[in-house]
Amino acid sequence: MLKLRRAVVREVKDASAAAAEQQLVIELAGEPAPPRAAIADLALLGRAEVGDELIVNVQALDLGLGSGGFDIVHVNLTRGLRGEGGGEEANVVKLNYTSLQHTVEPVEEEQLRLPVSRPVAVLALHGQLAAVAWAFAQAAPGRRLGYVQTAGGALPAGHSRTAAELRRRAVLACHLSAGAAFGGEGEAITAIGALHHGLRRLGWDAAVCGPGPGIVGSSSTLGHGGMYALDSAHAALALGCPTVLVARMSSGDDRARHRGISHHTRTVLELLLAPVTVALPAPTDRARPDLELPAAGRAQHDWRRAAVDLEGFAESGLAAETMGRGIDEDPLFFEAALAGGAVLAQEAARAAADEDDAVARR
Repeated sequence: MLKLRRAVVREVKDASAAAAEQQLVIELAGEPAPPRAAIADLALLGRAEVGDELIVNVQALDLGLGSGGFDIVHVNLTRGLRGEGGGEEANVVKLNYTSLQHTVEPVEEEQLRLPVSRPVAVLALHGQLAAVAWAFAQAAPGRRLGYVQTAGGALPAGHSRTAAELRRRAVLACHLSAGAAFGGEGEAITAIGALHHGLRRLGWDAAVCGPGPGIVGSSSTLGHGGMYALDSAHAALALGCPTVLVARMSSGDDRARHRGISHHTRTVLELLLAPVTVALPAPTDRARPDLELPAAGRAQHDWRRAAVDLEGFAESGLAAETMGRGIDEDPLFFEAALAGGAVLAQEAARAAADEDDAVARR
């Protein structure tokens, strides 16, 4: 059952007109507990004011989840019961048959144009996004990079402060949400539809595709959000996109299964139905764990090494944390993500050159 409680807004911490979420301080009704942090999705619920009575979902905060240090507003009883829903033209529903079902206008187009031929980088974790996008921008200034947020992590696109900051800096050209994810600048029913729309209609030179923050996991081989990378890679390959898998790697994780090349990446490489390019950081003087390539994908896939600028990324001010560890505690994680952005830029340059050649031959 949903773990819902009544609450009252005591403070509105984020009143920015551009924010996708509102940060609140609330007090649970009838409980002596101290004030708690809460967030409300503005697109779904509208703005709250001090004194408003809410129903909040307290499950994540009570469990102490790493990405759930707050309660989620379920409904605003004071001012949120007069919502009119989407317009008459919107007839596609997300979060179907839940109390938060709402209509969207999907970006998918009637015409399918293949091959797309522009590259896609596939993420296993949202924590890779900033480094991939920053490295791409450094290596390919002026080229447009779009982000497709899939399931596998937090569903609301507005929950990603990293994506919002990358958009503010114009490092990302657009942020679409696909499948169960919602709240992006455009809504797609499928990841493949979002990629086709972004690369074809919006003119992205490349795309990065992966889950939102707060990865879902059960410590099993297949039961984790990183497995959505398999679906994303297959979608990109089906469109004819050069596909770059951004390896999840670690030099600081206490869990042996994630050190070096994570078992998440190894499993995806083993299950892929076609070859992809796997980005790895070029060797440095920094001490690293064994980077032996997975036997299952060693011959099948194209392993590409790229030089990275870890110090430059550290100075960028962009989000640099994975599972509570920063760059100094887990440099290999960020080096691998930076390598992914660098290789994606190489593929974007190659795709642009091919397009120019095709135009010249006409």
